[in-house]
Amino acid sequence: MASVVPVKEKQLMGVQLGELPSWILMWDFTPKSIAGAFQRSYYRYYNKYVNVKKGGVAGITMVLAAYVLFNYCRCTTEEGPVWRHIRHS
Repeated sequence: MASVVPVKEKQLMGVQLGELPSWILMWDFTPKSIAGAFQRSYYRYYNKYVNVKKGGVAGITMVLAAYVLFNYCRCTTEEGPVWRHIRHS
């Protein structure tokens, strides 16, 4: 027998499509609750991606790839990449 969980206690992925409007209307839209939601999501992101206990090569590789892509996009014009270190005589 499945346990009956109130709609307010369910997470988004556990809500049925017909229950979605009532689930959204049960939220608290005060400034304090909205600030709390932002704070919870920030801490969740920080603990998942920044404050990891066991780091590896993947994190450093992601940062390096983003740096290379950013610099490539910064140096690209409509005609193509601009290579400042190559002299065209």
